[in-house]
Amino acid sequence: MEKQRFNLSHAKEPQPARRSIFPIQTILWMGLAVLAMLLAGIQPALASEVFPSLIPLPDGFQPEGIAVGKGSTFFVGSIPTGAIYRGDLRTGEGNILVPPQEGRFAIGLDFDERLGYLFVAGGPTGQAYVYDASSGATLAVYTLTSPENVFINDVIVTREAAYFTNSFQPFIYKVPLGPAGALPDQDEVETIDLGGDYMQVAGFNANGITASPNGKWLIIVNSTLGALYRVDPQTGFARRIDLGGGTVPAGDGLLLDGRTLYVVQNQLNQIAVVELSPGYTSGEIIATIVDDDFRVPTTIAEFGRYLYAVNARFDTPPTPDTEYEVVQVLKFR
Repeated sequence: MEKQRFNLSHAKEPQPARRSIFPIQTILWMGLAVLAMLLAGIQPALASEVFPSLIPLPDGFQPEGIAVGKGSTFFVGSIPTGAIYRGDLRTGEGNILVPPQEGRFAIGLDFDERLGYLFVAGGPTGQAYVYDASSGATLAVYTLTSPENVFINDVIVTREAAYFTNSFQPFIYKVPLGPAGALPDQDEVETIDLGGDYMQVAGFNANGITASPNGKWLIIVNSTLGALYRVDPQTGFARRIDLGGGTVPAGDGLLLDGRTLYVVQNQLNQIAVVELSPGYTSGEIIATIVDDDFRVPTTIAEFGRYLYAVNARFDTPPTPDTEYEVVQVLKFR
């Protein structure tokens, strides 16, 4: 039985059946041709490759962020230890790339394919880390802000910069990148005030972050308000995205695929599917993705027609034996 379900916001009227324009003889010959191909073992390559729908992570790992690297490689960070796990979506196997780092945390992740760098949000440290995705070596440590009343939560890498959210302060942070993604010096890091429609309230605020393909706009989610904002990365001016009265409470990780925005709603164990307008100023929640294997998912990455969500299990007291996993689900369309 299919464990994944799409809950549609608006049901569509059934369409009348269309008559075939092919004569019956043509259809029969086409069917025989397909049968002959199957008997001869000629099948589409993807049909013979079954990617695991559930990928185990190390027991007790306490994951949060996920990023897909080159090929079918993926990375997941450990919140309390700063360790990074590297695995293969095709085989489900993997190992520790970055061992536990004293004084470091790993929250949101993003991968820059140009130089193979992995960017990591450092949570309560007020820092950001950059690792070599091949060797696991530390390439840079950036202090974004002082570690008082701060939670550096998520990161998105564009051609121009890496941008980080702070869930406890109305700022985002910019680590500008040079040609081909070259890393800057510490004194080039910028703090950008969030203005316009952005509202800072009690509790968890700016969380997940993503960007338009050209890097002109950022999109962030406020977890407490369930609000989405389109942000100008140059000025920090934020415009609330009009969802027609809809909200995405407990919004966490974001992923933008064309004009379809996927919003992980962690405590609700679902992913909201939002169809955005061309300018990202409005949108409609058209569906939610639910899966029997969701156990407080936090962030997502994409590979082909699939999404991969990390089960952080925030509703379960962590122990060295607590099990964690990555869950594969189909994109909405």
